[in-house]
Amino acid sequence: MREIFDRLVDGNLAHIEVEVDGDEHKSNSPWLLSVFIKYELSSQNEEGYEEFLETKESLIIALEHANKAHYLGNRVLDGWNEFYFCTASSKGLDAIVHKILTPSHYMYESNVVRDTKWGFYETQLLPTELEYHHIQSAKIIFLLQEEGDDLSLEREVEHYAVFDTLTQKERFLTAVLEAGYIFKDDLATDEYEHGVALVKTHKPTNEEVQKIVEELFVLIKKELGYYEGWSTILIAEEENNLS
Repeated sequence: MREIFDRLVDGNLAHIEVEVDGDEHKSNSPWLLSVFIKYELSSQNEEGYEEFLETKESLIIALEHANKAHYLGNRVLDGWNEFYFCTASSKGLDAIVHKILTPSHYMYESNVVRDTKWGFYETQLLPTELEYHHIQSAKIIFLLQEEGDDLSLEREVEHYAVFDTLTQKERFLTAVLEAGYIFKDDLATDEYEHGVALVKTHKPTNEEVQKIVEELFVLIKKELGYYEGWSTILIAEEENNLS
C-alpha cells in the first residue's frame, strides 16, 4: 500500500510516496537502487506530466520484471524525483535504467549501494508515528470534503489516547485538562486497557488538526502513551445554509 505525505529535509519540503509494506522484501533484498530524474512539475503542462508518469511506471515495471527489484517509493526534492528500489542483486540495473530513460530525454543518474539493514527506507521514506497520524487526518478531512462538509465551521472533535498503566493515563489527563481539553469517556481497546476520549472544539482543517494532533502527541508521549486518532460530525454546506 502506498502512502503520500510531506516532510522537511534539510530545511526543504520533500513530497514523499512510500510503499509502507516494502520491508516484506527485507530478508532477500540487501541492495538499494536509487534513480534521480530531473523534473520540475511547476514548469510542465498536463500533457508533460502525464508523459512523466508513464515514464515512471515504465521504469518500475521494467525493473520489477527484469531484475526482481521492488519499488519502495520516491521523494520529490529540489526539482529531482528520487526513485528507490530494493533488489536481491545489483547486476544489470544500470542497463535497465538506461534503456528506459535515455529515450525520454530527462536528465537522470542512478546508483546502487548495499543496505542490508534497510536504514534509508526506515529513516528517509517511512513515515514517523506522528507523520502517520497526519496522513490519517488528511484522509478523514478528504472524506469530509467529499461529503460537502464546511470545514470552516468549528465543531466538537473527539481525540483518543491509550496507555499501558492507569498512572500514565491519570497524569496525562491532568495535563490535558489544564490545556483546555474536555474529558468525555474512558476508553479501552483489545491491546490497551487504559485510555481516554477527549473533546475539543475546533475546525477540521488540515492546519488546525495538525496543530491539535501535534500538541496532543507531545503530551501523550510524555506519558509513554499512544495517540489513537480523532473523529467528528459532518456539517454539510447545505445544512449550514438552512440554519
